[in-house]
Amino acid sequence: MRALAILLISIFFLTSLTGVASGASSEELRQSIDEKTKELEQITSEVKQKQAQLDQISEEKRTLNSDVKQLDYSISQLNLSIRSSEISIEKMQLELELFQGKRVETEGSIDIQKEAIARVLREIQQKDGEGVMYVLLRGDSLADGLFEIQSLQDLQNNLSLNVSTLTELHNELKQNIDVTTATKDGLEVENTNFKNRKVIVSDKKTEKNTLLSSTKNKESAYQKQLDELENKQAAIGKEIDELETNLRASFDPNVLPFKRSGVLAYPVLNPVVTQEYGATAFAQRAYKTKFHNGIDFKATIGDPIIAADNGSIMAVGDNGRVQYGKYVVVKHDNNLATLYAHLSRVVVSKRDYVKVGQIIGYAGNTGYVTGPHLHFGVYWAPSITLQSFSGAGMVPVGVTINPEDYL
Repeated sequence: MRALAILLISIFFLTSLTGVASGASSEELRQSIDEKTKELEQITSEVKQKQAQLDQISEEKRTLNSDVKQLDYSISQLNLSIRSSEISIEKMQLELELFQGKRVETEGSIDIQKEAIARVLREIQQKDGEGVMYVLLRGDSLADGLFEIQSLQDLQNNLSLNVSTLTELHNELKQNIDVTTATKDGLEVENTNFKNRKVIVSDKKTEKNTLLSSTKNKESAYQKQLDELENKQAAIGKEIDELETNLRASFDPNVLPFKRSGVLAYPVLNPVVTQEYGATAFAQRAYKTKFHNGIDFKATIGDPIIAADNGSIMAVGDNGRVQYGKYVVVKHDNNLATLYAHLSRVVVSKRDYVKVGQIIGYAGNTGYVTGPHLHFGVYWAPSITLQSFSGAGMVPVGVTINPEDYL
């Protein structure tokens, strides 16, 4: 009994959490959270509408007017995403306040249960220390003694109930702490998204001004630029394809990790593959090389791009308006490396170490593309080299693997 008392009195050591209290009731907080949720749903719908407009433009013949329209829609979509981040931040702050209120209530209930347990323990210790025979003989009658013994049993039952309730309250408190921690992490991520999306909007506005300035707002000048760009891309694409084809021909696939799903995490939050790896029907029509050396994921400009596995940043580059545009290469510990291309913004540096799920950049439409998406490549890491191409800078080249073998 004494050991039980010591165990129960020393139950749990709680870590305190900080929260900002506004004085709003739980019901008022829930109502505000619901309102924020509805606002987010509305913005999500508007973002999808903008994306549909961008998809439609990307299917049209490229003109100066269509490129300017695409930039305008991208800027508008990004502004919606920024507003979405603002509302998400406000919503999570309200949720933290609600969780803080629940935590205070739960801790109050825990204190009450602890006091009740201590009180019952004192009574049990007192009665239990007297001994059963003493209790039976002490009463005026046997019935009185049996009644006292039954009272002791009732106290023990109450103790068991109090302990069970205390355990439930502690489990509830732990869940509250876990949810609060996750919400705080989400709040930090959304603040990061908010800041980076504002930078991306600024970059897009600069890109629009540069386009209009370099073409002097003339379609003929734009078409000349486009022809030069397509010729440059064709030459670079052909050379890269030849290099990677030769590497694949002499490559032994047995050196690769065993093919299985889950080796790599998806690099986008809601993965939708829009183009597969290899000599697909689309690649036969769309590429002069007839081969696609990665897979494409659907993405809107400003969507966070995350590392598919732990690893070190092997390369960060920018090919301008050709090839991969802004890209990141991550070398992993299993002899694989991953490429993330056409980014609007990169938030890591060479030699940084990243963990799976960590944001390394944001989706975009840099490089040679018709619309925003993520090009995701998987390589045998020892084969990767950075090759210099005129007008493109350094481009990663190596033995490519079908990413879907490991996702």
